[in-house]
Amino acid sequence: MDSVFHNGAQGGFRQFPQSTIVFLEEHLSPMSRQPFQLTMPKHVTTPVVVASPHSGRGYDAAFLDTTVLDEERIRSSEDAYVDLLIERVPQLGVPLLTAGMPRAFLDLNRAAEELDPAVVQDVPRGAMNPRISSGLGVIPRVVAQGRAIYRGKITQEEAQHRIETYWRPYHDQLHALLSSAHQQFGQAILLDCHSMPHEAIATTGGKGRHAEVVLGDRFGSSAATDLVDTLEAVFEGLGLRVARNAPFAGAYVTQAYGQPDRGRHAIQIEIDRALYLNEDLIERTTNFDAIRDLMTEAVAQFCLHIGQPRSLAAE
Repeated sequence: MDSVFHNGAQGGFRQFPQSTIVFLEEHLSPMSRQPFQLTMPKHVTTPVVVASPHSGRGYDAAFLDTTVLDEERIRSSEDAYVDLLIERVPQLGVPLLTAGMPRAFLDLNRAAEELDPAVVQDVPRGAMNPRISSGLGVIPRVVAQGRAIYRGKITQEEAQHRIETYWRPYHDQLHALLSSAHQQFGQAILLDCHSMPHEAIATTGGKGRHAEVVLGDRFGSSAATDLVDTLEAVFEGLGLRVARNAPFAGAYVTQAYGQPDRGRHAIQIEIDRALYLNEDLIERTTNFDAIRDLMTEAVAQFCLHIGQPRSLAAE
């Protein structure tokens, strides 16, 4: 497998070992933080692409200086270690794209235009959607439990710098991966992987019956129903309780990349953090390896069920 970090600030590629992980305590400079890590298999054997837009954990000192939060609370909206849960999927012939920057810094599951006038200077108070109103625009205003990130507003220039340097390279790469899959196999299937706070689903489904995985397809608009049926059956076969679209139906990524009538499908996967994470300490539990094995097996079975369409590139 080839593992590549893209440096948007410098406009080129740098090779790093696959085991290289960017941790909070390193306090990276903005120039060294990468928009994404792309891990390609030696041979792509499936139209499936796996991504994790919210697991970035590279926090530089300049960003931390702008926040009122400590280093633990700034991480509370992070899909902590989801990238490691799915790190083995390239062994299945599946491309893997993961974010480098944290969600508190820039949210890759939002449109670039979703700027919050309450956190970015000189943004007109035009049409607001629920995500912006709640402080969860492309430059988030809050983290989990509605805790404010900043002491004041950031400049419009800073917001656009983050978008151009980190948001666009990630989405350019994701678009390229899906276009390549569609060209080669006649369809492209994005599995967009996230984690959800246990408290978000703890009260659903009755005592002990809450969902452990939530699949989001924007109520059938971002992926063919048979594909979502297959993925649900895979997770249930592996012993997990599955729900659809509640409380998470998918946001910008599924909306932008899911076009099932054109053979482009996007399914959001939310997994209960309590299955593998101590949410208070943001530390992996002893169950982490088992859940990583389960996620790898889930992707393997899904790819097997959908088959390996003949490569159109060979025609």
